[in-house]
Amino acid sequence: MQKNFKYIAVDGPIGSGKTTLVKMLAEDLGGSVVMEPVEKNPFLSEFYKDRKRNAFKTQLYFLLQRYQQQAELKQHDLFSPLVICDYTFAKDAIFADINLSDDEKALYETIFNLLHARLPKPDLVIYLRADSKVLLQRIKKRGVEYERSINQDYLDSLTEAYNKFFLNYKDTPLLVVDTTGTDYLENPDDYSNLKKQILGHRGGTVHLIAR
Repeated sequence: MQKNFKYIAVDGPIGSGKTTLVKMLAEDLGGSVVMEPVEKNPFLSEFYKDRKRNAFKTQLYFLLQRYQQQAELKQHDLFSPLVICDYTFAKDAIFADINLSDDEKALYETIFNLLHARLPKPDLVIYLRADSKVLLQRIKKRGVEYERSINQDYLDSLTEAYNKFFLNYKDTPLLVVDTTGTDYLENPDDYSNLKKQILGHRGGTVHLIAR
């Protein structure tokens, strides 16, 4: 494997195809999967019903939960040749930026910066971007109960925040992939091309151009 990757993180807004890609890569490359513990957050369904009222407690719970899981990767690395995660710790700050008030954000950022400095960085981050209208179609199709209240305006804000964040991202090597018209389960050639780009990544930021 190019550069002996030990830790790959896949990120992107809800509905961009993170979970599907992570599972395919893990099976194909012989890696272990680390999934974001979304279902364990007891405040998430309340957040989607009233984001302003429930944003801070939802965000803080995610922050501490993700930190604990990411910190465990230091030990996990000893037992697995490759770990593939379906989120980055930096993702937490993206959501905080669009959901928290200024006072909440100031407190949150203090905690985030203290925790972020202690965590391992991925060898490669794969950012899956997609048109917000396509994201909404995918979310509706999978029919998860607590996601039913997600609307177009929220997804517009979310995709804009993701694009802004990764536009200036320099922390790790980055591969940017547009999944708007791509289904890797249905299009093996697209998946093969993506895998080739991953294994041949030589650092910096690379944008995968669809063929």
